[in-house]
Amino acid sequence: MPRLSEVIAALDALWPPSRAEQWDAVGTVCGDPDAEVSRVLFAVDPVQEIADEAVKLGADLIITHHPLYLRGTTTVEAGTFKGRVVHTLIKNDIALHVAHTNADTADPGVSDALAGALDLRITGPLVPDPSDPEGRRGLGRICELDHPETLREFAARAAAWLPPTAQGIRVAGDPDMPVRRVAVSGGSGDSLFEQVRAAGVDVFLTADLRHHPASEARETSRPLALVDAAHWATEWPWCEQAAAQLDAISERHGWGLRTHVSHTVTDPWTAHAPSVTPPSISGAPN
Repeated sequence: MPRLSEVIAALDALWPPSRAEQWDAVGTVCGDPDAEVSRVLFAVDPVQEIADEAVKLGADLIITHHPLYLRGTTTVEAGTFKGRVVHTLIKNDIALHVAHTNADTADPGVSDALAGALDLRITGPLVPDPSDPEGRRGLGRICELDHPETLREFAARAAAWLPPTAQGIRVAGDPDMPVRRVAVSGGSGDSLFEQVRAAGVDVFLTADLRHHPASEARETSRPLALVDAAHWATEWPWCEQAAAQLDAISERHGWGLRTHVSHTVTDPWTAHAPSVTPPSISGAPN
């Protein structure tokens, strides 16, 4: 079996920490570099449910997309939820490693996995990494459908093929408009509207779209159709992709690692109450 330090070196080759944004907190949160690793659990969020799942699974290492301590801390006291996670992991000899924005822009990265989950053909990155001479790395992906479909059909595709969440899928645009070129970005994407418009796509699928940026995108001379999924749902496909990458590394080195992808839904939203009136509110009281 490999040592944790050997596995981490392989992960850092996949997602170099140097390619993370300066504000990010990636890398190993806890774990003994000399400890042996035999079972690995992939998940989006380093929350207590995932820590408990790793304990039940007998995992030696958790790899998550989201950081546990993004803004730092002054305590790991077990009375705090993050401190409780750390205590659970250390007591059970489980390491935690994070690949966040360095996985977003990787080749393949988070948006490649998202495009793959939707069966989209990738033509290139939405925001290319200037340090990549091959032009494959970068944030988001520009994609094409093999056959045009309506926005309604594309939204149904996202609802059917992404993991189900309480939010479901929100759509802005004419449901009957044709869709052929698509931009996707796993996680929060409304900072990318300028690049999306420049790409000349028909629709942008991402998460966490806020009112004002979405409204402005819809009010331009060439309105952009929007498909807004839950943040967790757009990033979960990366877990399967990342597990397959580690499987390949394990096989190449003869490590015999057993990888698992958590299906625990850690999206914070737990229920959705549909509106009881139609979208048109004409005649509604002031």
